[in-house]
Amino acid sequence: MKQKSLKFEFEGRFFQQGEIRKNTKAIFFVLHGHGQQAKYFIRKFEPLFDLDHCIIAPEGLSRYYLEGYSGRVGATWMTTEDRETDINNYTHYLNTLYASIKPKIGDKTRVYLLGFSQGAATASRWAASEAMNFHKLVLWAGIFPPDMNFPLVANKYKGKEILYIYGSQDPFLSESKMQEMKILSKKLKISPRIIQFQGGHDIETESLKAIL
Repeated sequence: MKQKSLKFEFEGRFFQQGEIRKNTKAIFFVLHGHGQQAKYFIRKFEPLFDLDHCIIAPEGLSRYYLEGYSGRVGATWMTTEDRETDINNYTHYLNTLYASIKPKIGDKTRVYLLGFSQGAATASRWAASEAMNFHKLVLWAGIFPPDMNFPLVANKYKGKEILYIYGSQDPFLSESKMQEMKILSKKLKISPRIIQFQGGHDIETESLKAIL
């Protein structure tokens, strides 16, 4: 048996709060975590909803029932099965999304990438792609993926502002994960600004405002 693949046109959805205008100060691309939906995830950024900001929440290309065969639905960016195809697909999808709004971005508008949990790895890879031009990368409750091309990515991250935000009671961030984050940051030749808040695995309002 041989594994084969083919390319075809695929449609992915995203949610947007606010329009992109000449006076838009910042565009936030916010990438959800495993098992979430973009239409609910974007609501966590309500403190940033105003005429000066535009929030765009893409959704992972694979959806599934969280329990059994009906009920709540979540989305994921990738799994361990044929992961390289998943990565290539979502990177192409995100780059296509960025290209669709790039002509609207003003010279003074800043572009923020924020990845939460599983979305942190997705945002890290997207930020490293040639097509994406960003000002600030925020990893929230997640770390860099350990399989990136570090010399290439380090060059793309050079001169960019990198933030790492996490809750002090986050059950998914063990001491070993924190140590891994330090090692990966060193490989990328960066020193992320760290913001820790009192809380768990969630978006916290004051830390969100601190990004600005």
